[in-house]
Amino acid sequence: MIGRIHSLETFGTVDGPGIRFILFMQGCALKCQYCHNRDTWSLGDGKEMTLEEVLAEIEPYLPYYRSSGGGLTVSGGEPTLQAAFVRELFREVKQRWDLHTTLDSNGFNEVAKLEELMNVTDLVLLDIKHINNEKHIALTGVPNARTLDTARWLSEHGKKMWIRHVFVPTINDNEEDLLELGRFIGTLQGVEKFEILPYHQMGVYKWEQLGEKYPLEGIPSPTAEEVERAYALIEKGRGQTSV
Repeated sequence: MIGRIHSLETFGTVDGPGIRFILFMQGCALKCQYCHNRDTWSLGDGKEMTLEEVLAEIEPYLPYYRSSGGGLTVSGGEPTLQAAFVRELFREVKQRWDLHTTLDSNGFNEVAKLEELMNVTDLVLLDIKHINNEKHIALTGVPNARTLDTARWLSEHGKKMWIRHVFVPTINDNEEDLLELGRFIGTLQGVEKFEILPYHQMGVYKWEQLGEKYPLEGIPSPTAEEVERAYALIEKGRGQTSV
């Protein structure tokens, strides 16, 4: 089985528990204006790798993953666009090494079609880009209904998840939107962690290399106070509807 791979990282520490091998898959259906991996969008790019080639990249570092309570995270791009490859990869690392598996996803793919993948996934990092549908479309090019449906499905099926939210000044810092995001998260079961990821401009050069204008040019990263305010509003919303 062949997968299209963008890149890999052997010592990831933020995309799931412990030290992790991070595999970035090629291809994404969203067109986020702040995307720092603009070069992952096209499904036709990237490097073709077999399962065995990916497993060979993971194996030398197994002691670090095991001793830290880490494992394998597959990200992107959007990994569910290559769901069959990711499913078989997760299945193999579990059978061979009993590794913890994490899927970093925007939730846009229809989750009902991904049950076999979810059966071998220990944790989902679910990125909710914007709780307001119209603003989500403006930010990503697609509605947010599938992402929210994915969150509900994970909740209803007893799956563990971390909810993540890239926080961008002027884009998703509206008070009512943050409260509503908190209210939505409060209806979910299985949310082990909520993380705000402060917006940054570190991927701007990738847009420039592709000869494209960066959509959020001039928008600054949030201050610590702005991030603290966002956390407070989201937590306030969660408290209003928490299960």
